[in-house]
Formats: sequence, structure tokens, C-alpha cells
Amino acid sequence: MRRSEVLAEESIVCLQKALNHLREIWELIGIPEDQRLQRTEVVKKHIKDLLDMMIAEEESLKERLIKSISICQKELNTLCSELHVEPFQEEGETTILQLEKDLRTQVELMRKQKRERKQELKLLQEQDQELCEILCMPHYDVDSTSVPSLEELSQFRQHVATLRETKASRREEFVNIKRQIILCMEDLDHTPDTSFERDVVCEDEDAFCLSLENIATLQKLLRQLEMRKSQNEAVCEGLRAQIRELWDRLQIPAEEREAVATLMTGSKAKVRKALQLEVDRLEELKMQNMKKVIEAIRVELAQYWDQCFYSQEQRQAFAPYYAEDYTENLLQLHDAEIVRLRNYYEVHKELFEGVQKWEESWRLFLEFERKASDPSRFTNRGGNLLKEEKQRAKLQKTLPKLEEELKARIEMWEQEHSKAFVVNGQKFMEYVTEQWEMHRLEKERAKQERQLKNKKQTETEMLYGSAPRTPSKRRGLAPSTPGKVRKLNTTTMSNATANSSIRPVFAGTVYRSPVSRLPPSGSKPVLTSTCSGKKTPHSIKHGANKENQELNGSILSARTFKGFQI
Repeated sequence: MRRSEVLAEESIVCLQKALNHLREIWELIGIPEDQRLQRTEVVKKHIKDLLDMMIAEEESLKERLIKSISICQKELNTLCSELHVEPFQEEGETTILQLEKDLRTQVELMRKQKRERKQELKLLQEQDQELCEILCMPHYDVDSTSVPSLEELSQFRQHVATLRETKASRREEFVNIKRQIILCMEDLDHTPDTSFERDVVCEDEDAFCLSLENIATLQKLLRQLEMRKSQNEAVCEGLRAQIRELWDRLQIPAEEREAVATLMTGSKAKVRKALQLEVDRLEELKMQNMKKVIEAIRVELAQYWDQCFYSQEQRQAFAPYYAEDYTENLLQLHDAEIVRLRNYYEVHKELFEGVQKWEESWRLFLEFERKASDPSRFTNRGGNLLKEEKQRAKLQKTLPKLEEELKARIEMWEQEHSKAFVVNGQKFMEYVTEQWEMHRLEKERAKQERQLKNKKQTETEMLYGSAPRTPSKRRGLAPSTPGKVRKLNTTTMSNATANSSIRPVFAGTVYRSPVSRLPPSGSKPVLTSTCSGKKTPHSIKHGANKENQELNGSILSARTFKGFQI
């Protein structure tokens, strides 16, 4: 049982006690029955009126609650529709009072959300308006009379964030371009002469409209200024190159060059003007020193001829080089030729450098070949022989590889230009083949010269005898003994005088007389031997030892050594 029900029963008991008490009082007083009835009616009326009034008040409260519930439900449905949320649903059964309270609370919450969304929408619209004015872009399309949904607000926030990023990037680009424009104007000594240039340079940066059109105009202005600056720099650099060339041709002293050293940097208008004045002065001086200038150009021409591997015919084709009438026309012809040669060298510089590298490698190869045939290289002091042999072996591998690379590049170049690549008046590979052939012929010639020299030396030794050698140079060999030499006509080798130039048996190769003669003793004639080909020092030494061993006990040819018959 509820407590309210208990209280109601207690109220009834109290009322019953009160009526009983009243009856007891009336009984003691002696109030007649009819008056008792009247008084009881009055008590009943008072109680009834009080209860009716209380009931009416509670009924009124109930009506108010029901009306409030109805109003809250209607407003809540409207707010849910405006806020694009699901309608409110009360969970489970509830009383009128609780329902009214829940609805009223939910309405207040919805009202707050509506206010917040409207405030955020207004703030985003203000930001969008400000950014769009700076960026010259259309405003964001949104209904300001309705309550935006959460998704619409999120999209609007993303749009505003994108506008901020666009503004930041365009502003950064604007600041960078503005700085470059100001630098270019300073270099060009240019003052803003249009309203747009003044807005860019002179006005406040925040007041500049960062539209795509303005940014494009800014970029165009910067390109124009940079082009003018590049042209100005190119002109100044050309003037400087012309000044340096004139300095070299006129042999201007260093002191005079230092006087205008400040003009050799920068490209401002005043620098350009000063450079032009210097060029004019040097040109006038050049006209006064025509012969000296032309001779300087000819030195440079000869250098380019060497770098481009010009043949003698190609060099003689430029007839003005050999003229002695030093006129302005001759100078112009030389200037045109040096420009043509300079451009020709720059275009084919990579090929010429490759050919130059081959030339250097070829000269080094020939030097190694020369050293390889030099007997003095075996002194090997400081390990140079081993080092040279390694370099020579490496060069023998790299030189053909370099030739193949150059051949491929030259063939490609010839296909592109539809003409032959000439080195010293002939095709490069023909030139390389000719160099190898000349090297082979030179080796053959040297070999024949050595053979002829050895043959002559042999004949000389057979006629006059060889020069005595120092015994100390024959390491590891025992001295010759007279007892081992066969006697001829009872005259031994030991009978030779101290002036005899006969070679010891172990001294080296013994060459026999080219004339076949019978010895006085009647022994068999010894056949004449001819000089053999080239021998290395090692093979010569080995051959000498072999011949000396064969010579022991053999019959020597008949010779005449300084009047003595052997």
C-alpha cells in the first residue's frame, strides 16, 4: 500500500474521531437533535467545500500539465524537423508530470542546439564573406533563414577552411612574387608606372585582392621583368666578354683592368651604360692597333685549329689568315671566323675531348712501347719498371675500348649531321688505323735496323775481333782456361798477345767469319752463320752460354787478329 493511501485512511479516521468528539460535546451541552443535525450539515459542508476546492486545484494542475505536454510536443516536433534529428520518443510508460518534465527538458536542449547552429552559421557566413572578398570568389550558397544540419555545418566549415588555405597560399605566392618584382625593378632601375604596379609595390599587402586574375597578372609582370633582366644580363655579359676579349687582344695591363673591375658584376642600367662606354673606348683603341689585334686573333685561331684537329688543307682554306693588309675588313673576316670556330668547337666539344683523350692515351702508349724496347729499363730503380708494366697493361685494355666508344659516338653524330667527322683531314677511324699502321711499320723498320746493325757488328767482329769485356760483369761464370782450347797449327790461343781482341769463350755469342776457309791444320771448314733476329737481353745471355758450351773443343775459324795467324 502506498503511503498516500495510508495517509488517506488516517485522514478518514481523524475525521471520524472529530465527528465523534463533536457529538460528545453536543451531548454534554444538551444541544437538541435538530440543532445537532444542522451543525453536522455545517461540518459536512465545510469539509465538502474544502475537498472540492482541493480537487479543483488538482484538476487545474492536470489540465495545465496536459496542455504543456501538448505544446512541448508540438515545439519539439518542429525543432526536430528544423534540426534534422529524429522525433523524441518517451521510453516506457510514464506519468503526466514526468512526461511534461521530459518534454520541457528536451525542448530546452533543442532550443540551445538551434541557437548554437544559427550562431555558427552566422559566424561562418561572416568569415566566408571576408575571405571571398579578398579572393574575389562567390559566396557560399547556404540558406540563412533555416537551421543548418550538422552535415551542412561541417561542409561549410570545410569550405571556409579551404578558403583560408587558398588565401594563405595565394598570399605567400603574392609576397614572393612581390619581392622578386621589387628586386627586378631595382636591378632594372624601373619605377612603377601603371596603377597595377603601384598597387603591388606601394599599397598595403592586406588590401591587395588575391584573385586568380591578379595572381596571373602578377606572374606575367614578373616574367616580363625577368625577361628584361635576363636580356639586360645577357647584354651586360656579352659586353663583358667583349671587353675581356679586347683586353686580351689589345694586351691591356692589369692596372688598367682593375680600374673598371667594379663594372664586371651586376646588370643595372648604369652598369650597362658604363660597360658600353668601355666597349666603345676599346673598339676605338682596337682600330688604332689593327695589326696587333689581328695577330692576337690569329693566335686564337691556331689554338682552335689545334683543338678541332684541322688539317693543313683546312687551315690554308682560310686565306685571310695569311693576308698582310691589316684593314677593318680583314679584322671582320677574322672575327667571323673565330666566332664560327668557337661555335663549332662548343657544339662538338665532347667529341673533340674524346679524340684528345685518345691522342694522349696514344702518346702514352707509344712512350711505353719505346721504353719496353729500351734495355736500360731493367735497372728498375725504385720499382718504376713494375709500375710502368702495370700502366702499359692497363692502357692496352683501355685504348681499344676508348676507340670503340668514340667510333660509336662518331657514327651516331655522322648519322645525325649526314656528313663525316674529320680529324686532321680524314675520318677518325681511318686516322686511328693509319696511326696503328704507322706504329707497326715503325716497329718493322726498327727491327730491320737492329738486324742490319747486328749483322754489321758481326762482320766487324769477324774481321777485327770484338772488344774485350770487363770480367766483373760476367757473374757466376768461371774464367776460361787455355788448356781447354784446341790448338791450331801448334799455336794455342794463349800465344795471342795482350793486344789481341779475341773474345773469351764465355763472354757471349761467338760470330763466325762470313768467308768459309780451310784451317791450316786441314780440318773441315766451318760453315758461316748469319745474324739472327732480335733477342731480348735474357735470351741473348742464354744463347751466349749455350754457344760457349758448344764452342768448347770445336775448331775455330781461321782469322787474322792484328797480323797473327791462328
